[in-house]
Amino acid sequence: MNTRKTGAEYEAFTEKYLKSRGIKIIEKNYRNRKGEIDLIGRDEEYLIFFEVKYRKSQKAGNPAEAVTFQKQKKICQVADYYRLTHGIGEFSAIRYDVIAICGDEVIWHQNAFAHIY
Repeated sequence: MNTRKTGAEYEAFTEKYLKSRGIKIIEKNYRNRKGEIDLIGRDEEYLIFFEVKYRKSQKAGNPAEAVTFQKQKKICQVADYYRLTHGIGEFSAIRYDVIAICGDEVIWHQNAFAHIY
C-alpha cells in the first residue's frame, strides 16, 4: 500500500474518531501554497487544526515525534492563511492538536504545540 493511500485511510479513521468525541469536522485536507492541514474541526470553544500521524509500530519512532518544529511552523502558516480567508479573528480561540496512531493505539495530543510566528 502506498503512503498516500495509507494516510488517507487513517485521516478518514481519525475523522470518525473525532466525530464520536464531539468534534465537528469543517475541512479535510485543506491546502494552500504554504502546505496542508489534515483536518480542521470545531468543538464548543476552539477552532482546531489537526495533524494526523500514523506508524505501523514504534520501530519507526513515535508518530507524534514526526511533527517537528519545522512542520509545526508550516501548520501555523497554513492555519493563519485559513483564518485570514475565512474571517476568523486573531483573538479567536484556536488549538493545534496531533492525533498519533501507532498500530491500534490512538493518542490525541490536545494543544500539542503553541502558535509559531
